[in-house]
Amino acid sequence: MRISRFIRFVPAIFAMALIAACGDPAAPEGIKTDDDIPVPPPDPTPASYVIPDYADDYSSISAWSNHNSWNLANVHDPSIAYYNGYYYMYGTDASYGNEHEKATTGKHFQGKRSKDLVNWTYLPGPMNSAPTWVKDSLNAIRTRMNLPEIANPSYGYWAPVVRKVKVGGVDKLRMYYCIVVNNNIKKGGTSFDGSWTERAFIGMCESTDPANAIWEDKGFVTCSSSDKGRDGWARPNENDWNAYFYYNAIDPTYIVTPEGKHYLIHGSWHSGFALLQIDPESGKPVNAPLGDPWADNSEDLVGRYGIRVGTRTASSRWQGSEAPEIIYKDGYYYLFMAYDGLDVPYNTRVVRSRNIEGPYTDITGRNFTNGRGDCYPIVTHPYKFKTGYGWVGLSHCAIFQQEGTGDWFYCSQGRLPAGAGGNAYSNAIMMGHVRRIVWCPASVSDPNDLWPIALPERYAGLPAGESIKKSELVGKWEHINLKYDYANQDKAEDLILNADGTMSGALTGKWSFDESKKQLTLGDVIVCVEREADWEASPRVATLVYAGTEKTINATYWGKKVK
Repeated sequence: MRISRFIRFVPAIFAMALIAACGDPAAPEGIKTDDDIPVPPPDPTPASYVIPDYADDYSSISAWSNHNSWNLANVHDPSIAYYNGYYYMYGTDASYGNEHEKATTGKHFQGKRSKDLVNWTYLPGPMNSAPTWVKDSLNAIRTRMNLPEIANPSYGYWAPVVRKVKVGGVDKLRMYYCIVVNNNIKKGGTSFDGSWTERAFIGMCESTDPANAIWEDKGFVTCSSSDKGRDGWARPNENDWNAYFYYNAIDPTYIVTPEGKHYLIHGSWHSGFALLQIDPESGKPVNAPLGDPWADNSEDLVGRYGIRVGTRTASSRWQGSEAPEIIYKDGYYYLFMAYDGLDVPYNTRVVRSRNIEGPYTDITGRNFTNGRGDCYPIVTHPYKFKTGYGWVGLSHCAIFQQEGTGDWFYCSQGRLPAGAGGNAYSNAIMMGHVRRIVWCPASVSDPNDLWPIALPERYAGLPAGESIKKSELVGKWEHINLKYDYANQDKAEDLILNADGTMSGALTGKWSFDESKKQLTLGDVIVCVEREADWEASPRVATLVYAGTEKTINATYWGKKVK
């Protein structure tokens, strides 16, 4: 059984045993001003630039008393937006040893901000407790379902999305956040079969001063909804995972179309992803109020709670896909998503459509809107180069553009494999990974059909502008084929690019390089080459990396030059 979102933080809970070893927490410091935050030059020169040296295993500084030194430590389900000179990042309530729970202000959906995407400073989140509307809405729904009220709901705070919007002529950050009610659904005082938690809610808040964690809550947006009627709780039997909820109201993503329409896409694990149109000014559904969150069939439900724009498997109500993230580029809506359980196998896929409502198809032409099978390309996957422990649990991404350059970036958490470095709780490490995206040709015969792939090494802010020469590519590389291998890291093999245009090792045949496009052709696959840091080297050094895909191989190529 794949790991569900309802047991997603088990590794972090195990890590609570380390809290006692971390020392007594200090009271959180005040919010830093712009002058307090060291910012490297926006366009560093080779002479002045230093590759980041912060450790991947941050357990030694994991105590709350060190939270102002965390940098990209403790990132989970991030969302990023640029506002007033900074990139603002917010995410799910999660940390190594659950140290984030010791915050006394801005406790939920804690954040970070950065000027350069490399160095990040802690910020409090928008709230200290669940807004009262969550409990009120929950119990109002339960009353209409002839269920007893829950006096003290147990809450989880998950997966916000943040975007800059203009409301009444004023630029604001708008956040859609998820609050999950962890109590079991009950009827007649007993749990129907112990399988499903109560519903989740999506709310919204806005800020013109996120630096000082000043947010105004705007209340209810949507909630989990069912097509099985008011009372259709239970599974037919213990082997039937046909979920009660049709839409699970978590993991929102938000987009404004070129025509100025606003949409929320959300959902996970149940039937798929819902598309809900939003009023630009209020931030609420255009068809609000949505009415009772149940119907006797899906047709009646989607008319109020949104149309389904994608599903991993049309016949399944318990599928390992979640965390949609959508962008618009060059006539297409690109919909990124996470596959599988988050502790190890988590990986990222992408599909696209000319229309916000779909159909969304993958690089091979599979129809994701109709659930025609697993989609490709793979954008990230658990991996390991020859040195270091590699990374797993690498998904639930934010996709955003760099201010000034327009380059696209990918950000997600990465987890260390279990037992890395002798740390029994290393899989509870959640390091933020920021990576550049390259837009790769789908095939040699169709070089203008471009698809987004994340680079294999994290962004280090290396000085830009230096061209890449063919002669620099000659030599030894480590090559990874990102195959779909559930719960296993894809591992690197040696690849030799010879000066005569031949290659040996992981790949054989001919290679060539287009210096003007920075495109390396490896046999029948075109990959894009960039300069990045080798984060596995000690000390870290600048190198060359590549990423690319091909529509007939259902895989992605990653590589880095080694010295």
